[in-house]
Amino acid sequence: GGGGGGGEEVEEEEPDESMLDWWSKYFASIETMKEQLRQQEAAAAEAEEKEEMEIGEGSKAQVKNKDKDKSKAPKDDKKKKQQPVPELPEKKNKQKIDELKVPGVLPRKYLILGMMCLGTSLLGIAPGQQDSAGPCPLSYQGSMCVYKVPLPDDITKEAGYDPTFGMFQGIPSNDPINVLVRVYIVRATDLHPADINGKADPYIAIKLGKTDIKDKENYISKQLNPVFGKSFDIEATFPMESMLTVAVYDWDLVGTDDLIGETKIDLENRFYSKHRATCGVSQTYSIHGYNTWRDPMKPSQILSKLCKEGKVDGPHFGPGGRVKVANRVFTGPTEIEDENGQKKPTDEHLALAVLRHWEDIPRAGCRLVPEHVETRPLLNPDKPGIEQ
Repeated sequence: GGGGGGGEEVEEEEPDESMLDWWSKYFASIETMKEQLRQQEAAAAEAEEKEEMEIGEGSKAQVKNKDKDKSKAPKDDKKKKQQPVPELPEKKNKQKIDELKVPGVLPRKYLILGMMCLGTSLLGIAPGQQDSAGPCPLSYQGSMCVYKVPLPDDITKEAGYDPTFGMFQGIPSNDPINVLVRVYIVRATDLHPADINGKADPYIAIKLGKTDIKDKENYISKQLNPVFGKSFDIEATFPMESMLTVAVYDWDLVGTDDLIGETKIDLENRFYSKHRATCGVSQTYSIHGYNTWRDPMKPSQILSKLCKEGKVDGPHFGPGGRVKVANRVFTGPTEIEDENGQKKPTDEHLALAVLRHWEDIPRAGCRLVPEHVETRPLLNPDKPGIEQ
């Protein structure tokens, strides 16, 4: 139903459709985020005002403090509960552009390898350190399983394993694998000034394995909030080349360019994650316009692969816009418009409906990473722990 509504909305704003691009989507998402922050701040300010009035009515200092604590807790709860409500009607009127998520660093839960990940804290290193601060000198990635042989029947049935191989099926092989990595760099904000004039002349440098790209000629003059809007394609081989470094340097006419800050991303972690952290799942499937599907695989191909790997029955596409996966039925639109407005039958919207609710699939299901722009801190080894 929702998908159909989306189609009608697009028709309404047909003339502007050609003016939209990925940046329209990005800035619309940023605006929504700012609006939510404004609403939260307004709610917090209101709560504070109420508190002050209550305190004015109270008599003893002690009572005041207690009141303050008590009244604060439920108000925070209320604020959280109420916050999404005003946002909904507004979206219907305003939001014609699809949006994406603008999180900070991609949550660690999406980055775990295969079945489970052992935090590196066993080796005296805090978990989560290696993705942001580069590879740990002592890091362990893998899974340890201890189980009694032979496995009880119920476990074998539940897990769908062949008991002779125990838990070690579905673990990626050690053979080298060639991948194409596409890095989009949107922008940097609040860079640390590198020059005497309190500004910087930033440019991007990217390192992965033997590839070392310095985009020096495209530096942005005297800017601490540069919009880069660039993409880079790099070929790499796992497991030998898996740590991607994205750095911002300050261009200098004389002498060497200074590193402002860098961030390191473990690509293997994402490639093998069951949450499919390689290319985020969009809200809608389009074959043209600002919202064109960017993943190399179509939703139906991704779905078939996930069902096969997870030993899940399906997908079975039926008449009337229905698809059955395991014991769940999903519905959605069955037509897609090409650039010339011609309608063609498609299963892709249905497949996408399943992917967006993959966590509801019994046993094999988990949340898939949504389309997003990741915001990562830039760090400099000379100034440890201080964001640049």
